[in-house]
Amino acid sequence: MTTATDILRRAMPPLRRFWPGAASGFLSEASAVALLACSAWLIVRASEQPAVMYLSAAVVGVRAFALSRAAFRYTERLASHDAALRQLAVTRSDLVRRLIPLAPDGLTRTRRGSVLGALVDDVDELQNLPLRVVLPLASSTAVALGGVILVAFVSPPAALTLVGCLAVAALVATAWGWASGSRAEREVAPLRARLADAVLDHFASLDVLAAYGAEDASARRISAADAALRRAVTRRAGAQAGTAALVSLLAAAASLLAVLACAPAVGDGSLTGPAFAVAVLVPMAVFEVFATVPAAAASWRQVRAAAERIAAAVPDELPAGIPADSPPSPSPTTAAAPPLGDGIVLRRVAARWPASSDDTPEALRDVDLTVAPGERVLVEGSSGAGKTTLAHVLVRFLDLSAGTYTIGGTDVVMLDPDDVRRTVGLCEQHPMLFDEDIRQNLLFARDTASDAELEAVLARVGLGPWLRERGGLSARVGERGALVSGGQAQRIALARALLHGFPLLVLDEPTAGVDPEASDALLRDLLSAVDADRAVILISHVAVPPGLVDRTVHLVDGRISG
Repeated sequence: MTTATDILRRAMPPLRRFWPGAASGFLSEASAVALLACSAWLIVRASEQPAVMYLSAAVVGVRAFALSRAAFRYTERLASHDAALRQLAVTRSDLVRRLIPLAPDGLTRTRRGSVLGALVDDVDELQNLPLRVVLPLASSTAVALGGVILVAFVSPPAALTLVGCLAVAALVATAWGWASGSRAEREVAPLRARLADAVLDHFASLDVLAAYGAEDASARRISAADAALRRAVTRRAGAQAGTAALVSLLAAAASLLAVLACAPAVGDGSLTGPAFAVAVLVPMAVFEVFATVPAAAASWRQVRAAAERIAAAVPDELPAGIPADSPPSPSPTTAAAPPLGDGIVLRRVAARWPASSDDTPEALRDVDLTVAPGERVLVEGSSGAGKTTLAHVLVRFLDLSAGTYTIGGTDVVMLDPDDVRRTVGLCEQHPMLFDEDIRQNLLFARDTASDAELEAVLARVGLGPWLRERGGLSARVGERGALVSGGQAQRIALARALLHGFPLLVLDEPTAGVDPEASDALLRDLLSAVDADRAVILISHVAVPPGLVDRTVHLVDGRISG
């Protein structure tokens, strides 16, 4: 089972890509400390008015460290962000690959906002592991250690006070951040997903909400989710600000304690003025570098919580009822569409929806069905009879819990589900149309099709005049097909299926959402557009005009009747 630790491990770039950024970060921060030390020494030494030759090395050092600080900061950002973003692309691709086998039926109990949060916000948060956790901790720890050693060469007592202040700052600031901000940090992403759910539900169902006067209630739900998210973000920001304030106070304390620790040595002349300036001011530069440590602790809590949410949202194992992508045995498999051959055969097939309990009756039971090439079969039944379950079994969105299902004599359990879907196509009850033009909504079925072929297939499904009225293939269809009617959406979906050329096509309730007066005409157009040598399974709960199908089977309570 994939855990949050596994996800965090995958989020880290490989060492060969990560070390240039880490080295540049260390050199940039080391240059900042060296710049302040060199500047402090130079200013105090210059006040003593020595010969210029005694200052030239320090002047060169100030210039060199000022330039190197900026140069190494640039190379650190360039190298570290390149490594993190490359690994982020790998992480996101891996997550999508894990989500694909679950869609659509393995995600039916998952809120869209949660999936969007896992795919976008939480995965984006993982890039902070190398950028805001590992890199700052590594470079800051090394530079702080180097700063303590530098101060120790100048004044051991001042070095001891610096070590003590650093230890107190690490303990107090991290504990404060954990106590005051950890709960808010854990709440932010779930609250963001809740807000996304509310917004998506509002706009996806705006017409229904308006029809029933529920827009205000939905808007209040959005406002409440937004207010909760805003409060959590404010608490998180307050905790981070408090942590920064504590670190600043301890930085000032470190410099004051250094003054007290060095005062005796300055008084007896064993510590020069320039060295005193270095011992007092270097702790300020060290704490400026160290300030990233509490921020890294806060980022770690956020990254860890994001990894836990990703692990929970995308299970490592497929839920029961979802077929695996690869065959369960080493038997030979096809790498392309299996031939339809003499048709499909279902024998005593049973299936249930994922996450249903064992005592829940199976949605399909003892189903026997044979469909030959070119045959047109109507599967008739009332709502809840199992028609959509049968459609999803045919295209391998759902696995069999019993029985056998063969295509051209080959058992589907020996085939990759994607290969099955190259032979058996599904036009769903509510076809998915993307917020793009008509051309793009067709091309993903066959991206090599020309505009002439696209126009021809639309004419076959009865959309030729409509296409001309809309201004051609560049006309947009709107979000989820909002700019087309239900019947037009079904015709576009069929046009996609015809472009792909499925040997067997499953039409799941194609007249859903279509006026009764137009449903018969739609069915005639859809079935006449399909080539005679291609098999069609038409699933419907309404009567079909005579002459359109070869035979009818009745599905009652999950079983074929009659």
